Amino acid sequence: MSAPKSSPAYFLEAYVPIESHGERLDRFLTSSSTGFSRSRIKSLIELGHLSAENETIVDPSYRVKQGESFRLVIPEIMDADPVPEKMALDVVYEDDDLIVIDKPAGLVVHPAPGNMSGTLVNALLAHCEGSLSGIGGVRRPGIVHRIDKDTSGLVVVAKNDQTHTGLAVQFKEHSIERAYSAIVWGVPHPKTGEIMGNVGRSRHDRKKMAVLNQGGKPAHTRYAVQAVYSNAVSMVECRLTTGRTHQIRVHMASIGHAILGDRTYGSNLSKARTRVFSDKTRSQIKDLQRQALHASLLGFIHPQKSQFLSFKSDLPQDLRELVKCLEGNQNH
Repeated sequence: MSAPKSSPAYFLEAYVPIESHGERLDRFLTSSSTGFSRSRIKSLIELGHLSAENETIVDPSYRVKQGESFRLVIPEIMDADPVPEKMALDVVYEDDDLIVIDKPAGLVVHPAPGNMSGTLVNALLAHCEGSLSGIGGVRRPGIVHRIDKDTSGLVVVAKNDQTHTGLAVQFKEHSIERAYSAIVWGVPHPKTGEIMGNVGRSRHDRKKMAVLNQGGKPAHTRYAVQAVYSNAVSMVECRLTTGRTHQIRVHMASIGHAILGDRTYGSNLSKARTRVFSDKTRSQIKDLQRQALHASLLGFIHPQKSQFLSFKSDLPQDLRELVKCLEGNQNH
């Protein structure tokens, strides 16, 4: 595979004159730059590429003030088409219009800088032999939604534009049925509830998401405790009404019940947390290579057949072994 063509990252600086005082940030930057659309500027802001006085700003609707100075980093642009790669796929369902995959943990959904090959898209291009929809973009053909690299479970991919559009509408209207199995620290109280809080880029670390008091996008997660282990860890079903980046991981951490193995939003193993566990159980938790989160249920209306399809996925082996260990620990 040839190396992708690229243009290096660079930055733009903009100073707010008196006539621009009070203007929306994204509108001001669009008028101050050349060759960038407002949507592109807005996206860069939300991704954490803008700073003022060394502080990251992620709210495009921020009102600028006279005398402020902004620095916008334009990231490296990659120009490379995904290459078909033959890989084993766990196909749950497939027809002429779409395919449902049970994705293993560790597999990236679509190519991005640092992961230009070995992704689900690369595998699907080989499996579907050129029939994937292109509406999702060059690097994301057929992809309507995604789950994190280290989250396992169900993903639906469109094979043509009409199906892609029909699925995209359902995701936008939040009519897709989605449930995740999460193994979390502690026991949420109450045992059934909902978490509401806007999710957006952290103002302190642009690589992380956070629940924000201002800005971000509305996010809604319903949860229900399914099992409790030694009163220290719980199996929780989380159902998404919205689908924000890292939503479940951020929401569960925000109420003090981070997902086991989550090195971004979780916390380190502590003696206080693990004193109820046997050495074997502690070792099992410590050796977990990813967040204990699995997309277990996916339901939607087939855009071409107008019938509701629902798919379930059992816990993968690593999480089954973890649960078995937690269950055994209760008799320790």
